[in-house]
Amino acid sequence: MNKDQIKGSIKGVIGKAQEAAGKVGGSDTQRLKGIRKQVEGRAQKAVGDLKAVAKTVGPR
Repeated sequence: MNKDQIKGSIKGVIGKAQEAAGKVGGSDTQRLKGIRKQVEGRAQKAVGDLKAVAKTVGPR
């Protein structure tokens, strides 16, 4: 795993926790911030996945 994959996964977990806290606390703002962080995490992980694939394929 590269750093983008790891950071993206961590952002996703933090986002899930933040979303859950917003649901429990009744805060739509917190819930939406958590969802946004999850999306950012997925995007960053996808970039890391692409980097990993590019590294395995290598230059042609």
